[in-house]
Amino acid sequence: MAMTGYCVKCKAKDREMKNVKIVEMKGKGDVVRKAATGECAVCGTKMYKILPKDFDEKAFDEENAG
Repeated sequence: MAMTGYCVKCKAKDREMKNVKIVEMKGKGDVVRKAATGECAVCGTKMYKILPKDFDEKAFDEENAG
């Protein structure tokens, strides 16, 4: 399953992201949070989605490999 998010330009929820990369960002109290960055599959606008604390990056990488 591909990563989805909200596209501000299209104003569409659950828009598929392409070229997804998992990045780390600094959260409240110097806690590191994971986020996904990518592009909207329709219009090409940059998208950003903050991921849940229990996000499994290894499962995501295995699912999207190939």
